[in-house]
Amino acid sequence: MSLVSAPVDAGTATYRSDESAARSEVLRKKHRTSERWKSLGFHVLVLAIAVVVLYPAAWMLMSSFKPSSEIVGSVSLVPTNGSFDNFTKALSGIGGVSFWRFFMNSLILALGSVVGITVSCSVSAYAFARIDFPGKTAWFSIMIGTLLLPFHVVIIPQYIVFNQLGLVNTYVPLLIGKFLASEAFFVFLMVQFMRNLPRELDEAARIDGAGHVRIFRSIMLPLMKPSLVTSSIFAFIWSWNDFFGPLLYLKKPDLYSLPIALRLFVDQTTTSDYGAQMAMAVLALIPVLLFFLLFQRYLVEGVATQGLKG
Repeated sequence: MSLVSAPVDAGTATYRSDESAARSEVLRKKHRTSERWKSLGFHVLVLAIAVVVLYPAAWMLMSSFKPSSEIVGSVSLVPTNGSFDNFTKALSGIGGVSFWRFFMNSLILALGSVVGITVSCSVSAYAFARIDFPGKTAWFSIMIGTLLLPFHVVIIPQYIVFNQLGLVNTYVPLLIGKFLASEAFFVFLMVQFMRNLPRELDEAARIDGAGHVRIFRSIMLPLMKPSLVTSSIFAFIWSWNDFFGPLLYLKKPDLYSLPIALRLFVDQTTTSDYGAQMAMAVLALIPVLLFFLLFQRYLVEGVATQGLKG
């Protein structure tokens, strides 16, 4: 006996199709709703983190318009009696030294650090990346090992040496290391960048009779622009914000940098002018922001290529 399937009614088929489409639509709506909640939660989290990160900067900016009594005694972000008096006091300086003198001192140290690091570290990086010499691997490992050496270990020996040489109260102790490629971080940064550049460029130049100096000056330096700018940004910011180095080696107020000048507004024995201190901190932050904004695209490009090796 043969089995014959019962024909499916057209209305039943249409009903099942509509039911399936409705079920799919419900699932899609649930998925879209879930994605919206996830997106909302992510943006709320990012916004909360941004508020936490930016609040100190916003508090410093708003406090620069407050009198000292309001800064200490109030937690409000918005000043009740805002004025520009703090900026007037900050620009007039402290201890008989004007703000612009402190500014020029910081600028000399920051630009000197940038020049010293970009020149000395790029030359050292070229030697490690492109020149074969005995013990290169060992010397490179020793250089990287210095990154693990705490700065505080060498403070006293360095101070004794510079003091005996009569270099305390000068900028030499703060800049000489920058011109001797003592910053292993920047050397490593540039070495990693150079290793990503094809050696065929060197070989072609060498066939044309170019030596290491010509290759470095005409080929490597133009191609190293991202890493050089990255190093310059870090060197400028670190030197501009350096507090301990100038505090250790500089004793004359007319040699102080801006971070040391900020400390002068706080005196535990007499009245502290927190308003002028906040105003000077805002003014000291402007060059760093401008320097970063001008070269940020090179910073991203340079950092993105440091871990690559051709």
